[in-house]
Amino acid sequence: MATNEGSLWGGRFSSGPSPELVRLSKSTHFDWRLALYDIAGSRAHARALAKAGLLTDSELLDMLSGLDRVAAAIESGALVAQESDEDVHGALENALIADVGPELGGRIRAGRSRNDQIATLTRMYLRDAARALSVELTRLIDALVAQAEAHPTA
Repeated sequence: MATNEGSLWGGRFSSGPSPELVRLSKSTHFDWRLALYDIAGSRAHARALAKAGLLTDSELLDMLSGLDRVAAAIESGALVAQESDEDVHGALENALIADVGPELGGRIRAGRSRNDQIATLTRMYLRDAARALSVELTRLIDALVAQAEAHPTA
């Protein structure tokens, strides 16, 4: 019987990976910044599940409410990555399951590719970072122009 239920690598193996591999595989120290993007992606995925008939309207509302509560816990600092969390995605799925129960919360991964999820969240994060950078660059340009106008002979 496997002793690794719930792990990304779990289910097929009779024992866990070496401690070194666990440390290498752990990503919450850098991917936690994607947490709210993951919640946004999960909200969209839940709506797609409902549209496909895999969630009832009531289940969709319950799942979205659960995701709202998880997001609020992240924003308040009440929910942070735990030592046992392999990555942000698993941590948030566990938080959703704790909030809405395993039968409903576990369904968020139905039809979901982890690679597609990561690519989408990374793109969302980078778009926001690019927007923020463009605002700061515009401020810098404005400041440089103001200095040039204030000191035309410098």
